[in-house]
Amino acid sequence: MNPHGIIPSLARVVRGLSALFWGLPLMLLADARSAMDDSFNTYGSLPAVAASALVAYGLHQLRHFQSQERIWVAALDRARLLSLLLVALSPFTTWSSRHPEVPFFAQNMLLLVVSGLVFLIVVNHMLLRLSAMLPDETLRSETRFFTGVNHALALSQLLLVGAELLVERWTDAPLPLARIRDGLEASKTWLILVLTLLPVALTMTLVWKTKEVIVASVFRPNP
Repeated sequence: MNPHGIIPSLARVVRGLSALFWGLPLMLLADARSAMDDSFNTYGSLPAVAASALVAYGLHQLRHFQSQERIWVAALDRARLLSLLLVALSPFTTWSSRHPEVPFFAQNMLLLVVSGLVFLIVVNHMLLRLSAMLPDETLRSETRFFTGVNHALALSQLLLVGAELLVERWTDAPLPLARIRDGLEASKTWLILVLTLLPVALTMTLVWKTKEVIVASVFRPNP
């Protein structure tokens, strides 16, 4: 990429990372709040859809950067595809809270949770590929470390979701296990929110650090 083209593409990267930084927590909070309390849904599905769309917009802004790098483009395309899936599934937070008795809504809420965790893994991998193209060894080291931590956290949560599904379908479970199952069912949304906060916060840290490295090295160079 020639010097005249890389500056506009990096400006889009900064814009996209900023949208991703703000969109991730907004998406988590909007989805969780809509799923927990129908009184929040004054605007229907709009808050959850708008937050998810902000994340998708941020990733869309990255598509022009180093488009000849196939590994980077493949990682970005996976993240973009999953972000569009999250936009499509986000209305189910509202519909499921209003009609919890409908199995189709509950199944899509589960798909939203699983897709969100997979999305965090994919975004961290994308940030790892992005950091590999930037001239900052400290950023690359931190990204490798936090990506490993986030992968472990997200995978452990996927395993917990799978275990919860198995226990939920165990109709003749012993009484102590049935009580645990009922307690988890009652606080499931809160539990998912709390467990997801840490990987989201670490991902936001990586997004912010990456953005600051680009801004400092390109748009605020040392004299």
